[in-house]
Amino acid sequence: MFDDIKRFEIGSSQQLDWFRQLLDGFLPDGSAMDIRAVPRGSFPMINLARSDDAVRVYVFAAGLAPSDLAIDIQDNVLTLRGKREPVIGSNEDGSSRPVYRRERPSGEFVRAIALPDGLDAERAEAHHAHGVFEIVLPKREELKPRRIDVQAA
Repeated sequence: MFDDIKRFEIGSSQQLDWFRQLLDGFLPDGSAMDIRAVPRGSFPMINLARSDDAVRVYVFAAGLAPSDLAIDIQDNVLTLRGKREPVIGSNEDGSSRPVYRRERPSGEFVRAIALPDGLDAERAEAHHAHGVFEIVLPKREELKPRRIDVQAA
């Protein structure tokens, strides 16, 4: 009865990254429901927020020291690279314990985030506190909103 139902295979992480970037090209403003949500187990998870004067990227990376995360900006793409070591228990004799469940991702990672035009990458700053990295990307001065005072005639 169910012979014609085939299992759906999820592609490699490179294929998923390529597909996510393709969707980002079609949905650049993020106004659609978040069909671009990261797959389960993606690391690190991010939030991106915009204000009148800057774009802020929050990187949730518990267990990473500032030296473990490389942050690069080129051609309006923010790239996060790093490696998170696995946490595996060991016995007193040094042998590893069997792992029955693993929910914390580990290993090397790369995340690329498309940024809006008009940011001043030269003035970008990054801060780290309690496992959260905050990257502040100021807008160029000419793109910031400005108020025009009305003069009485």
